[in-house]
Amino acid sequence: MASSILISSKFSPFHFPSPKSSLFLPSPTSLHFPSSNPPHFPSFPSKSLPKAKSLLISSSLAPTPPTPLRRPLYIPNHIPDPNYVRIFDTTLRDGEQSPGATLTSKEKLDIARQLAKLGVDIIEAGFPAASKDDFEAVTAIAKEVGNAEDENGYVPVVCGLSRCNENDIKAAWEAVKYAKRPRIHTFIATSGIHLEYKLRKSKEEVLDIARSMVRFARSLGCNDVEFSPEDAGRSDREFLYEILGEVIKAGATTLNIPDTVGITMPSEFGQLIADIKANTPGIENVIISTHCQNDLGLSTANTLAGACAGARQVEVTINGIGERAGNASLEEVVMAIKCRGEHVLGGLYTGINTQHIVMSSKMVEDYTGLHIQPHKAIVGANAFAHESGIHQDGMLKHKGTYEIISPEDIGLERSNEAGIVLGKLSGRHALKDRLKELGYELDDEQLGNIFWRFKAVAEQKKRVIDADLIALVSDEVFQPEVVWKLHDLQVTCGTLGLSTATVKLIGADGEEHVACSVGTGPVDSAYKAIDLITKPLVRNGIQEIWNSNSNIHNLRLQALWYHSEYSLVNGFPYP
Repeated sequence: MASSILISSKFSPFHFPSPKSSLFLPSPTSLHFPSSNPPHFPSFPSKSLPKAKSLLISSSLAPTPPTPLRRPLYIPNHIPDPNYVRIFDTTLRDGEQSPGATLTSKEKLDIARQLAKLGVDIIEAGFPAASKDDFEAVTAIAKEVGNAEDENGYVPVVCGLSRCNENDIKAAWEAVKYAKRPRIHTFIATSGIHLEYKLRKSKEEVLDIARSMVRFARSLGCNDVEFSPEDAGRSDREFLYEILGEVIKAGATTLNIPDTVGITMPSEFGQLIADIKANTPGIENVIISTHCQNDLGLSTANTLAGACAGARQVEVTINGIGERAGNASLEEVVMAIKCRGEHVLGGLYTGINTQHIVMSSKMVEDYTGLHIQPHKAIVGANAFAHESGIHQDGMLKHKGTYEIISPEDIGLERSNEAGIVLGKLSGRHALKDRLKELGYELDDEQLGNIFWRFKAVAEQKKRVIDADLIALVSDEVFQPEVVWKLHDLQVTCGTLGLSTATVKLIGADGEEHVACSVGTGPVDSAYKAIDLITKPLVRNGIQEIWNSNSNIHNLRLQALWYHSEYSLVNGFPYP
């Protein structure tokens, strides 16, 4: 959003780090870099907040983003623009590992097409060795989506996952080789607990397997090989540097550093990436990637910390789905970089077309059956909805008061421009604005009467819809002239005979009228008693007949709910 607001600097929610500090990393004094090969970190704002009384910032809490930069030429082990971050989507592989999220081959192909529209750099299409169906799905994606080049030369890399054994790697290559840009992603665990209990192998054995399997993948003709040391977050650092250095020599082009169990804090994970960048031989010849699980709810924060520390590929999934608590969410990471990359993250940017985020999210939600919680960042149902009266008042005056992202930027169309949701916390301003949108211009007295009735309904229904508002307005503005008023009703019924009802009505002149009648039930007898009083008096012209009949209809309904707190007459407007 281009418009700006004036906010006092002392209330600014942002801390601009000094040259000696970083957003995610501890002081550089804790980093140990060889003097001959210091790592490159993105620049951060070097000045503290000015002492002026106010700071001019945009309604999205940052200046209007510049025109999207062109996606750099794809080179497996190098990115020409050091600020570009590749988006590696693993929805179809790690995302599908969510319990209950199994996808058919057709559904996978549909999602892959949508991911291409979204503009992800790499699609990890599956685990070809896992099953025949997965192999066929990855092959179909490689043949179609992996060759669908757009007018700008963009075509996604299609990747297949494999364990560090020849059969897996062969299967992955046979599935992805049809793509214009195929990639093999192979992995082996490196943490002490995995070596001892899962693999039951020594460090030397694992090192030899990793080196030989990366070399084998390259020997098949694949010039884009990614290697992951599983559970890197809990692995011995010196062993990590050694194994990563060896796979680089063997031909790996991307080194993915996974926090497999989501145990690290952002400062720890950022430090891990910085240490790998500083201490791994040949690291300047490959791309560093992140893969962060969400077990402690820190996957997005850890991913951004890794990017700030030098990672230039991030592995994410749509809606953050994945094993256990899921993965870093594509929409969260991408929008964080889009909103804050230029001024806080050192100029980082991606090639994602964010207007396809909502469609991608809904497709994955529908196909997997994994419903998004309403308060989910970016794509949750409540992400751009406002119910509090204070928030609604601000939104109606200027959207930048409570929204840092324009919903149109992610492809969201909402029912009303300000995202107002009417409920028990809504105020008069929001109610008046919504009634005006519906075509009702009410004076202050009418609005005041409707407002408190609206509050009563909202207490019961939680969310008030347009039909409720129309009924309230109709009851307030279009009430028929009162001719009769129900004063008393007594009904007797049972299994022994006909029901009887006694009704006392008060006419427009204040006179009381009483009648008694029998019927086939309590409702029928009450209606007949009302008719005995009202019908003989409707004789003086069409308008009187209209008013009386309208009122009589209401009387009948009142008779049904005489002792109820809320009369059904409110739902029956008359012109």
